[in-house]
Amino acid sequence: MNIKEAKIEISNTLRAYHRKDEEGNYLYPLVRQRPILLMGPPGIGKTAIMEQVSQECNVGLVAYTITHHTRQSAIGLPRIEERTYGGKPVSVTEYTLSEIIASVYDCVERTGKKEGILFIDEINCVSETLAPTMLQFLQNKTFGSHKVPDGWMIVAAGNPPEYNKSVREFDIVTLDRVRKIEIDVDCDVWMEYAWKHQIHGAILSYLSIKKENFYLVENTVDGKFFVTARGWEDLSEILKSYEALQVTVTEALVVQFLQKEEIARDFAAYYQLYGKYGTDYGIPDIVEQKLEPEAYEEKLSMAQRGSFEERFTVVNLVLAYFNGLFADYGRSDGNLVLLHEALKYFKTFLAGQTDMDCMEGFIGKRRDSLAVKVQAELISEKERIRENWVLKKLDAYRLVLRKEHVTKKEEGFDRVRQMFREEIELRRQTVENIGRQLQMAFHFLEDSFGDGQEMVLFVSGLTRNEQAMEFISVHGCEEFLRFSESLLYRKREEELKQACLEECMTL
Repeated sequence: MNIKEAKIEISNTLRAYHRKDEEGNYLYPLVRQRPILLMGPPGIGKTAIMEQVSQECNVGLVAYTITHHTRQSAIGLPRIEERTYGGKPVSVTEYTLSEIIASVYDCVERTGKKEGILFIDEINCVSETLAPTMLQFLQNKTFGSHKVPDGWMIVAAGNPPEYNKSVREFDIVTLDRVRKIEIDVDCDVWMEYAWKHQIHGAILSYLSIKKENFYLVENTVDGKFFVTARGWEDLSEILKSYEALQVTVTEALVVQFLQKEEIARDFAAYYQLYGKYGTDYGIPDIVEQKLEPEAYEEKLSMAQRGSFEERFTVVNLVLAYFNGLFADYGRSDGNLVLLHEALKYFKTFLAGQTDMDCMEGFIGKRRDSLAVKVQAELISEKERIRENWVLKKLDAYRLVLRKEHVTKKEEGFDRVRQMFREEIELRRQTVENIGRQLQMAFHFLEDSFGDGQEMVLFVSGLTRNEQAMEFISVHGCEEFLRFSESLLYRKREEELKQACLEECMTL
């Protein structure tokens, strides 16, 4: 199972465990709510999908790397309590609340989310003294004498023995009480995530050509060598930062993230080539039709003469450009949707007020509400940024009203509506501009490569991009539909020819 399939499985399990009857009682028997045990190579995104599931299902998340804990922090500290048994006082040992269980209750108090995921990473790498506690945790959902609260699903993760010499094997009794999911490395699945999260274009381009270098873990007599999904993502961030600071990217930097010298050297060389192709072709000038006919023909000729690697890099440069364009449009479109909702609330709020001076109070209440949500972790970073944009836009509208001395409610809201319509017009112009550029990109690639494998790469790249497909489905793109249908027909034709060939060989 790949990491995407594992995420879906965890999400479905969470929904199943949280089903309730009309009285609010859990329908899934608590005793049958098995913890999920994820086993897979390091750095493939096990922790990341926990964050995604918790946000998408709107539940709490408490994550621990258990190797950082001692037996005392996991189960609590011992203390002596006086009890009476059979009329005789006796001293018994109890434990304070486990730090991990306490964190679950803290999350409930802080966020108001009574259901969630308790994620324990590296569970099979615990110390000798903590191992029995982990087995008890998986079997009975308790740390010491303290139980994980109802409504909190347990997910644990670990690495197979070939990746870590210190791992412990679970016995059959423990494995019979969990749902074990084996996770495999899948470059294509990670690439979907990477496009969505705007991983650096050079990385996306490189891995589309050399998928075999996506993931590697070697533990040899010469040392440990590894390249992981986490390494590529972290490398992406430093590349973006260095470029913004105009700092030179070297192989010495790359090898700090891709700890396999051959792959680091290969990517560092490709990164320099990617930058050169980016400068030589100037994709923005091509799709924005800023080139004179002679200059455009020169770019076409250069692409047509290019090697396999250069041709694929050109396509990936185009995809990277549109990935940023669609991401910006998606953010802008989401901002406008939220602004429209805010203005509807303001219209209702305004009905009970005397004049437009009330707008300052409305903005203040909305800002206070945002602060509470941020403090309680009830809002994602993306939502926080979007709400801040809306607040700034509302402040800008309020400032315009004050400058124009507009105080009457009807006149004031009409002016606000007019300013919002100006935002909508800008959006319409942006849609038309993206459409023209996308059309030009298809023309350039067709003029350069026809409908060959380069066009397949471009169309499939757009198909993998959720924001691109959302834009095309809403606003259309004749070229995308034309090439999609053509390439699909050609694929079916090739499959039919292959099937006929195989049948002939059996005769």
